[in-house]
Amino acid sequence: MSVQLWTYLIVGLTFALYIFIAIKSKAGSTKEFYVAGGGVSPLANGMATAADWMSAASFISMAGIIAFSGYDGSVYLMGWTGGYVLLALLLAPYLRKFGKFTVPDFIGDRYYSQSARLVAVLCALIVSFTYVAGQMRGVGIVFSRFLEVDINTGVYIGMAIVLFYAVLGGMKGITYTQVAQYCVLIFAFMVPAFFISFQMTGNPIPQIGMGSTLNDGSGQYLLEKLNGLSTELGFTAYTQGNKPIIDVLAITLALMVGTAGLPHVIVRFFTVKKMRDARKSVGLALLFIALLYATAPAIAVFAKTNLIETVSNKKYSSMPLWFKNWETTGLIEFTDKNNDGKIQYLANKEKNELRIDNDIMVLANPEIARLPAWVIALVAAGGLAAALSTAAGLLLVISTSVSNDLIKKVINPNISETNELWTARGSASIAVLIAGYFGINPPGFVAAVVALAFGLAAASLFPAIVLGIFSKKINKQGAISGMIVGISLMLYYMVKFKLGWLGEIPPKSEWWFGISPEGFGTIAMIANFIVSILVSKLTLSPPKEIQEMVERIRVPEDF
Repeated sequence: MSVQLWTYLIVGLTFALYIFIAIKSKAGSTKEFYVAGGGVSPLANGMATAADWMSAASFISMAGIIAFSGYDGSVYLMGWTGGYVLLALLLAPYLRKFGKFTVPDFIGDRYYSQSARLVAVLCALIVSFTYVAGQMRGVGIVFSRFLEVDINTGVYIGMAIVLFYAVLGGMKGITYTQVAQYCVLIFAFMVPAFFISFQMTGNPIPQIGMGSTLNDGSGQYLLEKLNGLSTELGFTAYTQGNKPIIDVLAITLALMVGTAGLPHVIVRFFTVKKMRDARKSVGLALLFIALLYATAPAIAVFAKTNLIETVSNKKYSSMPLWFKNWETTGLIEFTDKNNDGKIQYLANKEKNELRIDNDIMVLANPEIARLPAWVIALVAAGGLAAALSTAAGLLLVISTSVSNDLIKKVINPNISETNELWTARGSASIAVLIAGYFGINPPGFVAAVVALAFGLAAASLFPAIVLGIFSKKINKQGAISGMIVGISLMLYYMVKFKLGWLGEIPPKSEWWFGISPEGFGTIAMIANFIVSILVSKLTLSPPKEIQEMVERIRVPEDF
C-alpha cells in the first residue's frame, strides 16, 4: 500500500478510537468535566499527563530545532524536562492541598480578590491561546503532507476532532483519550528511531546509536561525521554551541518556570483520588516523558545527517519523492540562484538555495531514511496524537477559566450546575474557533510559538503561585501589580521582536540584555517578583486568616 493509504488507515483507526472513548466517557457533571470526577488511576493519569505535556512542540518540532541548532537546541530538553520536575516537587503538592483545580481559582482565593482572579483568568487565556496555536499548526502540517490537503484544511479537520471529544467528554473524556494518544505517539516516535539507529550504526538503541560508529566500515563516529558535514557547509560544528550563554540560561529558566505556571498541567493533580496517587502519577508521567525526550536528540542527529547527504550538492531533478511531496506544502523551498540545477545548502545566506522548516524533520525522517510506508504513516498518526492531546487539555483550561473562574465565581455565583456545564461546553467551542484562527495564522514554527507561551506563563502566573504558597506577606495589590507588569513586558517584547506588529522586526543586536523573545520570560518574571514584593511592602499585609491559610497548606498531609 502507498503512504497515503496507510495514513488514511492508521489515522482513521486512531481517530475512531478517540471518538469511541469520548462517547463512552461523556461528562455528566461539572466535576467530571473539570477534573474527570477525581477518580482516575495513577497509571492512567501518568499516561494522560505525559500526553498532555508532550505536545506538537515535543513530538514534531523539538527534534527539528535540535537538528538545526545542534548543541544550542539542548535548552528545550533541559527547560521542559526540568520544568516538569520543578512543578511536581515544588508546587503541585501545595496546590493539591489548597483544593483549587484552576490557577485563577487559587489566585482569586489566596489573594482574596476578584480583581486578582480576573487578571489571572486573562493571563491564563493568553498563555493557553498562544500554546494552542502551536498545536493547531502542528495538526495542519501533518494533514497537509500526509493527507495531501493544504495546511488550513488540516487545521479545520483538527478543530472538528478536538471539538467533538473535548466538548463532549470534558476532562473525563480527554483523560482516557489521552491515554490512547500517549500509546500512539510514543510508539510512533520510537519505532522509526529503532529502525534508523540500526540502519546507520547497527545498534537498535537510538541513544547508544547516536554515539556509535557508522556501520559503513569507515570506523567514523556518527557525531564526528555530522560535525564534518556541518563545517563543510559553513555551519558551526553540530556539537559546538553558538548561542550566548546568557540567552541559553534565560531560555532554559523561562521554559522551566513557565512549565510550573501552565494551567493545563496543574489541573492533572486533581484528577486522582488522593495525594499519594498524585505522587505516583507524577513519577510515572516523568518516566513516560523521558522515553521521548531522551530519544529526541538521537532522532535529530539521524535526520540531519541523512538530510545533508540526500540534498547537499545534489541535482534537483534527482531528488526523491519525499522532497517533492514536502515541497508542495511550502515547508521546503528550493531556489536555483546560480542556475546549475544543483541544490546548494549552505550557511551563507546569499548563496544558500534551500529553506527547510524545522517542523518537517521528525515527520520526514522516516521518508528520508526510506523506511516502510506503514512506519511513515505511523509517525503521522503520532504527530496528530501529540498535537490533539495537548490542544484538548488547553481548550479545557480555557473553557474552565470562563465557566468556573469568570461566570460562576464573578458574574453569576448562583448559576445551576447544568447551565455551568453548558457554559463550559460553549466556551470550549468558541475557544476551538479562536485556536483554529491562530493555527492558520501562527507567529512562527511550532516550538517557537510554544516557547513564547512558556515565557508568558513564567512572566505572569508563576510568581503569583510561588509567592502565594511560600510567602504570607504578599497581598492582593502586590500580586495584581506583578502579574500586570510581567505579562505586559512579555507581550510587548513578543510584539516588537517576534511578531513585528510595531514595524520591522529589529535585529538581534537590539535584544534587551542580549536575550531572545523565547528567553525574555525570565526577565519579565524577575520584574514580576520585584514589583509584587515592593508593592506588598508598601501596602497593608494580607488578612490574618489568609496568612494562617498559607501556613496550613505548607504542612505535609496525605490524601
